[in-house]
Amino acid sequence: MGLIARPTTAGYKWAVLVLELIATMTAGLFSGASIYVNLVEHPARIACGTAPAIAQWAPSYKRATVMQATLAAVGFLSATGAWLLGGGAAWLLGGILLGLVIPFTLIVILPTNRRLLSPNLDKESPEARQLLDRWSRLHAVRSLLSLSSFLVFLVLLSRSSR
Repeated sequence: MGLIARPTTAGYKWAVLVLELIATMTAGLFSGASIYVNLVEHPARIACGTAPAIAQWAPSYKRATVMQATLAAVGFLSATGAWLLGGGAAWLLGGILLGLVIPFTLIVILPTNRRLLSPNLDKESPEARQLLDRWSRLHAVRSLLSLSSFLVFLVLLSRSSR
C-alpha cells in the first residue's frame, strides 16, 4: 500500500481516461506553443533589433502568461487526478514535469521578465539584448519540460491502447 490511499480503478475507468486525455492535450498545446516561441517567434523578434524585440515581447508575454499558466495548471491537475484514480505513477511523473514550469517560471524566469518590462530599461542597451537572450534560454527549459511531459503522456496512451 502506498503513502496515499487511492480508490480502486474499476469505478473510475472513464474518469481516468478523460483526465489522461486532458493532461495529454494540455501538455501538447503547452509544448507546441512553447517550442514555437523558441524556434520561430523569439528569433523573429530578435531579428528586428533589440528595442523592437522588447516592444513586441511585452504584449506577447502578457498574452502567453494566461494561456500557458492555465495549460500547465490544468495539465498538472489532470495528470495528478488520473494518478489518484489509479492511472499509474507515470501519469504523476508527467504531471510533475509539466507542473514544474510554474515554479520554474515564478522563481527563475520572473526576475528576467520584470527587468524586461521595466520602464527604466534602456531598450537599446547591451543589457536589454542580454536579457532577451537569457529569457530565450530560460524559456527553452519550459519547452523541454513540457515536451518531456507530452512524450510521457503519449507513450502512456499508446501503451494503454494495445
